[in-house]
Amino acid sequence: MGENRKRSVVQGGQDLTEGPIGKKVFLFALPLFGSSLVQQLYNTVDLMFVGNILGKEASAAVGAGGLLITCVLGLFTGLSVGVGVVAAGHYGSKNYNALKRTIHTAAGVSAAGSVVLIILGWLLTPLLLRLLNTPDTIMEMAITYMRIYFLSLFSIVSYNMSAGILRALGNSRSPLLYQLLGGFANVFGNTLFIYVLQMGVAGAAMATMLSQSVAALLTVAHLFRLPDEYRLRIADIRISGSELKRILTIGIPAAVQAMVITFSNIIVQSQINSLGVDSIAAFTVYFKVENFIYLPIMSMGQANTTFFSQNLGAGKTDRAIQGTRTTLIGGSALIIAMQIIMLIFSRGFLRLFTADPVVIDLGSQIMHRTFPFYFLYVFIEVLSAALRGAGWSFSSMCIILVNMCGVRLLTLLVVMRTIHTAQGVAIVYPVTWACAVLCLMVYYQLNKKKLPGYQAAQ
Repeated sequence: MGENRKRSVVQGGQDLTEGPIGKKVFLFALPLFGSSLVQQLYNTVDLMFVGNILGKEASAAVGAGGLLITCVLGLFTGLSVGVGVVAAGHYGSKNYNALKRTIHTAAGVSAAGSVVLIILGWLLTPLLLRLLNTPDTIMEMAITYMRIYFLSLFSIVSYNMSAGILRALGNSRSPLLYQLLGGFANVFGNTLFIYVLQMGVAGAAMATMLSQSVAALLTVAHLFRLPDEYRLRIADIRISGSELKRILTIGIPAAVQAMVITFSNIIVQSQINSLGVDSIAAFTVYFKVENFIYLPIMSMGQANTTFFSQNLGAGKTDRAIQGTRTTLIGGSALIIAMQIIMLIFSRGFLRLFTADPVVIDLGSQIMHRTFPFYFLYVFIEVLSAALRGAGWSFSSMCIILVNMCGVRLLTLLVVMRTIHTAQGVAIVYPVTWACAVLCLMVYYQLNKKKLPGYQAAQ
């Protein structure tokens, strides 16, 4: 018992295979939400400085290529999902030798992959922005912002992979603390680079790079303080073939899913860009406001992935299934309350990011077409998380891609032929959410009986 308490104190984690399910999931998800919120606030603070000091053209430049960065990060986001699922399974089954191999494999993949993407991103940025129909009036600013942002990839990838490992060990508090410290660095950076030094959109990107670097250094340093059996050591960093295979089996479908969904959103963005600067700026601030309601949902999904994986690793299938059910019910209630509040005060939320009345009016119209249906995203994230936690990442990928890409693009094609407005584009999102939820629910109900120990659990 003393050794177990010591291990928990050192790593700051918790065992999710014991205790009341609702309380465990909520307390684990809460720091995840806080961490995601702080991370998102990096860009939000950037936009607040840019939108209110530099104007809507600069805001549009920051938003025009944002999905490109998201698409690139989707690769490592997916791999971090794979790392988290594998690490949580090893931790739940107390296989610390395998856990150590997983941690060092993740470190090697992060270092090598981010360097390659930084180089490619810097070289291809102008071409990619042209493919997105970025207006000439903001092209130069958009290139400057994206190229500097790409230099942040090493820190962003390092943080996400390291934080994924800590969460797999049941530690969701430390990543929150490190992101919070990075957030203070971001506010300082924006004040210095934009307000004092007047560096324009380049200053916004540099502030983000500073903040992400602070968070990454602190998170990676934590891995060096883990219990001796699986702590990170530079000399031990190497890619284990067996662990890499496990990671890729789960991570590649998750990565493909994230990247292709983002690619479909890039196509949507190209249509938005064709509607003019006001529409680009309106969707840019809309997506910032949307993150306040999306981030709690994403945190529920992350929590359910770790919860599901740890409990399956420990042989507690009934507890894993019950955790998914509890998260769906509690999450839906929370998001319905949030979406009502945000619709009532839609213009107030939008004013945080822009003072332009045309952009505020257009953004509010977009919100009123999407937010009434946002609770559907709880089902998408939580059920997808359960499928990944069970090792069915490929199935989750197929379902999501068919709906969030195929159905989305078909719907977009119809909408742009009939309602060629920003409000019309907004309709695309709830249509695809509803289709995805239906497919995920049917697949999950039919296949959960195949989980090891399901019969015993019933």
